[in-house]
Amino acid sequence: MARKKNTRLRLRLIGAALLLLLAGGAWTWWHLSQWTPPREEFPVQGVEIGGEDGPVDWVALKTIGADFVYLDASASAFARDPKFVENLEAAKAASLQWGAVHRYDPCQPAEKQAANFVTVVPRDSAMLPAAVWLDQLADDCPIKVSDAAVESELTTFLNQIETHTGKAAVLKVSRSFERRYQISARIDRNVWLEQLRFQPDYAGRPWAMWTANDRLTLLALEGGIRWVVVRP
Repeated sequence: MARKKNTRLRLRLIGAALLLLLAGGAWTWWHLSQWTPPREEFPVQGVEIGGEDGPVDWVALKTIGADFVYLDASASAFARDPKFVENLEAAKAASLQWGAVHRYDPCQPAEKQAANFVTVVPRDSAMLPAAVWLDQLADDCPIKVSDAAVESELTTFLNQIETHTGKAAVLKVSRSFERRYQISARIDRNVWLEQLRFQPDYAGRPWAMWTANDRLTLLALEGGIRWVVVRP
């Protein structure tokens, strides 16, 4: 009898522990889905949005505190976000500052990628610095691309789009890209880093922009919002 009682007690304790774990996990998920960095520390905050994020309530987005929006615009040598023009007009109508994002492809020539970007993104003095998303590695390119070529081609691309925009671009660098190429130490541009909840330091120098939460859940957007802050 004592053995059966001990077994039942252990099962109850295990069940209670599992319930606590589930409750803790649910609270963590809810907290992360609602969390943004404090305004007292980071007064300027905004979002990154692409066509795949679905319909956007732009008025609600501004109401909840977005000061700016970065719009996915182009990728590689030929791809373009199908919602860029529509999103750009809506962002302007909502009086949101805006910038454009190009997803860089180290397998494609810099000139073709720059031509893609300048065709999609209008020249506008009110535009924020263009963001170049560096996430894709050259390791799987059909034709081998050396690390030196990645750097030189990226520099060419930056020079060409900056001639179009009139402003130095910002490098949106993933952790894996930085680990592979140490690009933040090789090209002198402001960096935009990504890390959920805690400030990132993987570039080896201070970030200018930070994607602090890529799973924020708000009524302004159907999917998870990528919430971005600017260093004061």
